[in-house]
Amino acid sequence: MNYLITGGAGFIGSSLTERLLDDNNKIFVIDNFNDYYDVNLKEKNIQPFLANKNYKLYRGDICDRNLVKEIFRQNHIDVVVHIAARAGVRPSLEDPLEYVRSNIEGTINILENMKEFSCKKIVFASSSSVYGNCTAEKFSEDLKVTEPISPYAATKSACEQFLYTYSKLYGINAVCLRFFTVYGPKQRPDLAIRKFIELIEQDKSIPVYGDGSTMRDYTYIEDILNGICAAIEYDKTPYEIINLGGGSPVTLSQMIRTIEKVLNKQAKIERLPMQPGDVNKTVSDISKAQKLLNYEPKTTFEEGIKKFVEWKRTVNND
Repeated sequence: MNYLITGGAGFIGSSLTERLLDDNNKIFVIDNFNDYYDVNLKEKNIQPFLANKNYKLYRGDICDRNLVKEIFRQNHIDVVVHIAARAGVRPSLEDPLEYVRSNIEGTINILENMKEFSCKKIVFASSSSVYGNCTAEKFSEDLKVTEPISPYAATKSACEQFLYTYSKLYGINAVCLRFFTVYGPKQRPDLAIRKFIELIEQDKSIPVYGDGSTMRDYTYIEDILNGICAAIEYDKTPYEIINLGGGSPVTLSQMIRTIEKVLNKQAKIERLPMQPGDVNKTVSDISKAQKLLNYEPKTTFEEGIKKFVEWKRTVNND
C-alpha cells in the first residue's frame, strides 16, 4: 500500500511511519518542520527512515497547493493518514488565525487533492478537545460537540465536518479518530508527562495548574498506532468518528505520583491557577472503537511511564 502521512516527522506520525514501513509499505511524508518545538527532535525522528527505499520525505506545508498537488500527481496514494496540524490548546488562543490556516485550510487542501486524484481513504487525527468542558461521565461519539473552549478544539471539530462533507459528496471513506492525550517515546517536549519527567530529573519545580484534580484519559502510543492501523482497514461505513482512549482516566495528582514512583524521586510543585482553554477532564467511551476496530488498550499508565522513561534514558545515552 502507498500511504501519505501528513505531519510524519512528529511524535505520532514518525511512530506510525516506523510501524507501516516494517510491513513493507511505501510511505510518503509531508512535514513543514515548524518551530513549535525543537526542530532537531523531528530531524531525529525521521533519521532512521531516510535510507529506506520505501520512504520519501517532502519538506513543506500542507497548505502549499502546488506541493500537495505534486505529491498526489507523482505518486499513487492509496490512503492518507492526516496527522499534520498546528498543535497546542493554549497557543491557539494567542494566534487563532494560524490555527485556522494550518488546520482547516490544510485539511481542505488535502481533501481537494484526494477528490482530484481519486484517493478514497483518509484517517484523520482529531482530538478529545472537541468535547470541551463536557460534564458527561464518559465522552461518547454521539455527544454534541458544539461548545469547544479553544480555537484548536474548534478547528478539529470543523475538520471533522469537512471530512463528512467530502465523504458524502465524493465517496471518500473517512475515519475521524479522537485521540485522548497520547504519550510515550518521542512525545512532544511541551506536553506534561515529558516536561514533568525532565524537570523532576533536573531537581526543578513542575508547574501544576489547579488543585491536581483535573483528569486526563492518557493513551499510550502503541495503543494509538493499533487503533490507526485498524481504522485504515475499516471499510464497513463511509464515515465514522471514533474515540481512541486509554480507558482509565488519571488525575493530575495521580500522574505526578506515578512519575515520582517510577523515577524514585519527589517532585517540587509550583501551584498555578487554571489556564484558559484547559478542560477539567477527558474520559473516553471506547465501546465504539472496541466494536468497530477491535480496539483494546493494552498498556497501563504506570507501564507506559516506565517505557517512556526507559526510552528517554536510552536516547540521552546515545
